Amino acid sequence: MKNRKSLLIIDMQKGSFTSKTPRFDTDSVVMRINELAKLFRKAKLSVIYIQHDGTGTGEFEKSTSEWELLDTLNIESTDVLIDKYANDVFYNSGLQSKLTELNVTELFITGCATDFCVESTVQSALAKDYNITVVADGHTTGDRPHLRAEKVIEHYNWVWQNMIPTKGKIEVKNFDQIKNDIAILSIKS
Repeated sequence: MKNRKSLLIIDMQKGSFTSKTPRFDTDSVVMRINELAKLFRKAKLSVIYIQHDGTGTGEFEKSTSEWELLDTLNIESTDVLIDKYANDVFYNSGLQSKLTELNVTELFITGCATDFCVESTVQSALAKDYNITVVADGHTTGDRPHLRAEKVIEHYNWVWQNMIPTKGKIEVKNFDQIKNDIAILSIKS
């Protein structure tokens, strides 16, 4: 069976991008996500938006403005929308069954926040034997008490690049590297 790829876009929601929660390089990250999504669609590969659903917690309540995806994201009707309920996108969500249905074996991971939901999802996907490509400049986070956001991102890119995968593989590539790889795929398909 052909190795199917999917672009995961994690928690790029209005509630994660406020004046109280500024994120590193937001506009450029959104631009890169939009461009990758366009390339994935052109190559007939799935684009999956993940939204944290905090129903009952008072934060990220479903159908509130903070739960909504950023207005600057270019979402198409063919994209898949999945709710999540914990840092790990796979936990009690419909993601695993949707990936199985689509025959996805390789995940390209982007989103917010590098050190929470992106990290948890990378670890979980590794344990499930997916091939993973983290988009090095396609995820973001905010400053932390003892570390600036840019250093958090740099640190996790290094961690992921140096992890020992299970059956799958893990790579960290920047937007330009991936853009070229996906563009070649759409020419072949």
